[in-house]
Amino acid sequence: MNTSQTAPNAKPALHGVKIKQRKSVQKATAKHEPEIFRDSFFKPLNSAKPNDYEDLSQQLDAAGNTLDYRKYGDSLFEILIIGGILEPGGIVDDDAERSPFSIFSSTEDPEDIRKHVDVFNKLIRRYKYLQRSFEETLQNILQYINKWSAEENNKLAIAVGFFITSQLASISVLRSLFKDYLVKDGHSLQFVTCTFKTILTEQSMDQFGRALISSGLDNKLVELFPPNKRDEECFARHFEAEDMKPLVEFHQKNQRNNVKDELLVRIKEMVEGEANPQEVITYVKQEVKGGLTEQDAIQMIWVAIIDSVDLLNVRADQVEQKAVGFLKEWVSVLEAFSNSPKTEIILLQKVQLTCYENAKLTKFFRQIVTLLYKADVVSDTAIVYWSEKGAKSQGKNIFLKQMEAFVKWLRENADDSDSDEE
Repeated sequence: MNTSQTAPNAKPALHGVKIKQRKSVQKATAKHEPEIFRDSFFKPLNSAKPNDYEDLSQQLDAAGNTLDYRKYGDSLFEILIIGGILEPGGIVDDDAERSPFSIFSSTEDPEDIRKHVDVFNKLIRRYKYLQRSFEETLQNILQYINKWSAEENNKLAIAVGFFITSQLASISVLRSLFKDYLVKDGHSLQFVTCTFKTILTEQSMDQFGRALISSGLDNKLVELFPPNKRDEECFARHFEAEDMKPLVEFHQKNQRNNVKDELLVRIKEMVEGEANPQEVITYVKQEVKGGLTEQDAIQMIWVAIIDSVDLLNVRADQVEQKAVGFLKEWVSVLEAFSNSPKTEIILLQKVQLTCYENAKLTKFFRQIVTLLYKADVVSDTAIVYWSEKGAKSQGKNIFLKQMEAFVKWLRENADDSDSDEE
């Protein structure tokens, strides 16, 4: 047998051949040299016509073909925001050349700052991968606002407002300002005051409020105040003095809603736990004394009761017995807080919406209202008014059809009562 046939095939040797690395590998192993990038990046900045932002945008666009924007995104935005590369501790080398274009080098005129922001906008729209590094760099810069002058912070705060409203950055970048060392000396409050004012020149309070809620900052605004001023009175006084009353109203409404949410959770815990109706009544009455309206109270009680009914694992033919039966146990709590025609109508509307949103309850609306009527929670007058003028649009025709015979009976009863009195 030929032994050469049984031996494994020898791999070809590449003696003296230089293996070329892929570009991606070269970039990954290349040194990080922000100073060299800075010096190269200054060339398009310096070659742009002074105060010609369109020309500057074109220069930056073209420079992206030769400069590694992806690798040096943080350095790029540090230069465009503060004028140089940020060193550890939040300082910029005083001896290093400063960028001819930056947020810090702009005037304090909001319109001038807006033009600067537009340069960022065009650059990020052109190189979309820069979006992430922009937000991260901005968030990093904001933690050093105690290092900048009042004038520089004012410019940056206005720019941040424009960055947020133009969707270049989310409002979450402001989380950097909750650091204790920025809050205690008032740096954070001064900064966000300017930023919020800028945002409200561009957006309605509704839009701004939705952004605050979605970012989770809506419940943290008071934490931007120094500890000795961290209360609702100081919050209102400060922002009203800054001509931002809509923000104060939003905050106050939001706080009330938070309190309601906490109360609802507590009432539901009591209903699902071992508390009896009288204990729930006593608890809610204390909250009413503290400022909770009767209308809000009765809606929360209704939601707590109906949410405590387990309808997921109930057969269709058992839904009425389960829901109405459970409601009978707790209807006295509703009756304790149904003391005005307005409250009765609001409760009927709430019941209507619940039965509309929960398909399992839709066909039992009449039975629920009948129980509330018999328990003296809602009057015949309230039910008739609801059918004529007070019904919500959601499922209106379905529920009016269900209630037709009952409403007719209530009207006839009312007519008979009037005749007897005569």
